[in-house]
Amino acid sequence: MYGYNGFYGFNYLIYILPGILLAMYAQAKISSAYNKYRKVSASTYMTGAEAAREILDRNGLTDVTIRKINGTLTDHYDPRNKTLNLSDDVYRNSSISSISIAAHEVGHALQHAQGYVPLKIRATLVPLANLGTQLSYIFIILGFIFSIFWIKLGVSLFFFAVLFQIVTLPVEYNASNRAKRELANGILAEEDLKGTEKVLSAAALTYLAATLVAIGQFLRLLSIFGGRRD
Repeated sequence: MYGYNGFYGFNYLIYILPGILLAMYAQAKISSAYNKYRKVSASTYMTGAEAAREILDRNGLTDVTIRKINGTLTDHYDPRNKTLNLSDDVYRNSSISSISIAAHEVGHALQHAQGYVPLKIRATLVPLANLGTQLSYIFIILGFIFSIFWIKLGVSLFFFAVLFQIVTLPVEYNASNRAKRELANGILAEEDLKGTEKVLSAAALTYLAATLVAIGQFLRLLSIFGGRRD
């Protein structure tokens, strides 16, 4: 049996808490940067949708459709149907935040078109990562009832969720770098790019925090269950 300390004590402080603290800090940073530059219009007065369309077209991606979707910061590129899905605020506003986020999502479209290897790897990991996220702890609980096999299966599945987060880091950082290069090419003025840097850097911190939390959870599972043989 595993006691209180195994689940909620020292292991939690070592493996989980640092990532959670960073995630809280990252969330505060992205909220602050987004809200600040959401109120600052770009000097070109292009909307996020217009900036995205210009970047796509000049890179030959005229077949990518831009759609407006509900929600806040729900923006994403869907490679299955080549759609760039922008939240209402990003789609219609000409703020530095809106243009920066739209350009970041275009960065994923550019990755897809150019066969960026980490993006391909992440796509192949999606089914296993979803299983790891949804079923790993269910299997671990079954292990307490039936046998160690289920615990090992649960921990192994969770590894794929962790691996997905690790591969996501270069994908997101690369998309932001692509966005900054494209925006510097006639879409944003130099003074506007400082805001882009802050918005996208804050967003990158959230990806890093998510990865550290996932790694911490995996290491914690290993520390708790790694030595169990019965």
